[in-house]
Amino acid sequence: MAERTQKDTMLKVFGTLNEAQARWFVAREAMIIGHGGIKKMCELTGLSKPTIIKGIKELKAKEKFDAGERIRRPGAGRKRIEERNPEILKVLKEIMDETTAGDPMSLLKWTSKSTYQIKDQLQRLGYSITEDTVGRILKEMDYSLQANVKVKEGGTHKDRDSQFRYINDLAKEFMGWGDPVISIDAKKKERVGDFKNPGRRWRPKGSPEEVNVYDYPSLSKGTAIPYGAYDIQKNNDVVNVGISHETAEFAVESIRRWWKQFGSHQYPNTKRMLICADGGGSNGSRNRAWKFYLQLLSDEISLSIAVCHYPPGTSKWNKIEHRMFSFISMNWRGQPLVNLETVVNMISATTTKSGLRIKAFLDTKYYKTGIKISDEQMQALNLDPHNLYPQWNYTIVPREK
Repeated sequence: MAERTQKDTMLKVFGTLNEAQARWFVAREAMIIGHGGIKKMCELTGLSKPTIIKGIKELKAKEKFDAGERIRRPGAGRKRIEERNPEILKVLKEIMDETTAGDPMSLLKWTSKSTYQIKDQLQRLGYSITEDTVGRILKEMDYSLQANVKVKEGGTHKDRDSQFRYINDLAKEFMGWGDPVISIDAKKKERVGDFKNPGRRWRPKGSPEEVNVYDYPSLSKGTAIPYGAYDIQKNNDVVNVGISHETAEFAVESIRRWWKQFGSHQYPNTKRMLICADGGGSNGSRNRAWKFYLQLLSDEISLSIAVCHYPPGTSKWNKIEHRMFSFISMNWRGQPLVNLETVVNMISATTTKSGLRIKAFLDTKYYKTGIKISDEQMQALNLDPHNLYPQWNYTIVPREK
């Protein structure tokens, strides 16, 4: 805490200085830190390495500083390379598109190449640029350096990358035309009652929340099944909290509630939507009931519903997992889910700095399991398989009334 306060104070002072004074001030701090000081001050203040080195040389010269030296007026000085060569942004984007790792639909990208390698590649193309400038531009383009994360759930499917690219292209097309793209999935079931919930929260000293010692099912007040439909563009979500079973009918009802709460108002003129879903479970690609109830929804709201399933073993790339469910878990950590009202209220109260909005509903309907969809019912569906991986990609078109 003391270190953070010290940094904040230093940056406040730094912001009041002119060009020369800032150079000397940062150079002095770098000298005090010693080894690694220049790099640390570059990252903290944004000054370039040559500027800090120049300041250190001036300090070591022990000459009288000319505090009144000519200071450039705002906007003066050498222009940024992207202002002098606007095409470099396009070239850099092409380089990054070739090497971007992970989820191709992510709005925050991460790269496997270092700034030195990218700099060398740009220099081979005739651009004079430093690795520091590459890093600055990448940050402005919403790239970040990230470590490995354990998310793989098994072997990689041979069609994984091509399916991801297809989902990415289709999502861009829908969003480009102003049509909704939603990510759907069910969060893990939560046992309702006086049970310990992992995590901690602020309470009066010496008065922790008292919960049951044992997590026996007999002590439970029921089960909460949160199923979400997350709008990637609008950053809003509807979570349907069921109390019986996670079935295909329940999954489609959750999408219906999103459409009534947000979709129909935010996309009044749309004729279609795209749903990105995992390949198994209640919304599985082989689940007949999923397609049957989705057809009923399509008929009801008069929308064509395109569905793209993530390849096997890639469910962690589902947008709803890390943009919504993770924040719900953080919001109710350390809070016993004593009843269903608590579950719904805690979900609805979840927010993020990016402006996430969640509306949670309690779904008290009992959803039956084991419902069989006959061959005749399947043949009556107005289902149009896509040319690429029709088992994963298809569109359900409203039937004439």
